[in-house]
Amino acid sequence: MQDIVPVLPEEIRRLINQVQPTILTAIEEIRLRVGRPLEIISAGIPYYPSVKNDFYIVKAEDAKFLLNQLSQYSMYAFEEELRRGFITLQGGHRVGLAGKVVLDHGQVKTLRDVSSFNIRVARQTIGAGERLVSQLYEGRWMNTLFIGPPQTGKTTLLRDVARLISEGIPSRNIAPLKVGIVDERSEIAASMRGVPQLELGSRVDVLDGCPKAEGMMMLIRSMSPDVIIVDEIGREEDVRAVQEALHAGVKVMTTAHGYSLEDVERRPALKPLFEQHAFERCVELTRTTRPGVVKRVRNQLRKDLVSRS
Repeated sequence: MQDIVPVLPEEIRRLINQVQPTILTAIEEIRLRVGRPLEIISAGIPYYPSVKNDFYIVKAEDAKFLLNQLSQYSMYAFEEELRRGFITLQGGHRVGLAGKVVLDHGQVKTLRDVSSFNIRVARQTIGAGERLVSQLYEGRWMNTLFIGPPQTGKTTLLRDVARLISEGIPSRNIAPLKVGIVDERSEIAASMRGVPQLELGSRVDVLDGCPKAEGMMMLIRSMSPDVIIVDEIGREEDVRAVQEALHAGVKVMTTAHGYSLEDVERRPALKPLFEQHAFERCVELTRTTRPGVVKRVRNQLRKDLVSRS
């Protein structure tokens, strides 16, 4: 929270500091919506800090202060972040933005009148992927798809697996490999000015803010990765890029939104990957009070490899 609190308006900062320690340590999101109550989500449960026994209502001045802090009072330099709808803070925390969308020839040009902020607290869970090594590594790392609905810890696990591949695991005689990460939404590495803010090991190369399909091809052509890590595939061009990577002998680990393997493989864009048995491992996650809870792991023949953790 030390990277987040300084950018908040003074009154909201004071309210956050008054939150019970058990809630504060498990905060996932801080949401500011102009004209509506300040909301804190901790361990999946919403809380509404109050002033004199009444909810604190976010003011337009709060939004203006926060936007100025995020942009360092330079909206021109902030233009790309506004177009993407989010900005990454030091420490890897991400602030989602919503407001009036300005279009240019049908494409998002920028955001104006920003009235909603979603501060997502980044907590890297070192070691989260270690319990999956036996299922994801058999003499080599397996092409893997992490499946789960939002906030089940897909990216948390993907990030830690990337770290394990990059660092290697001497205790299991697993050598470190070159890892290429396409971080379109700055969620995996949480880069600032091109430098990852989270621990990913020494053999990682990151393309930050780059479209997934294009980024995968760029990495293959220029960085010779052993493994490519990419978050949330779902479009036809993503699928073609995954196929190209596999044909080039590069391992791929990625994520997809869904409740199960059957749910995801019904999506038309992703269907070719399942028809080709592209993913040797599918890790299904479930939502609980903590992220990264594995429901089951299946191989390309849909055989269960591990039960619920």
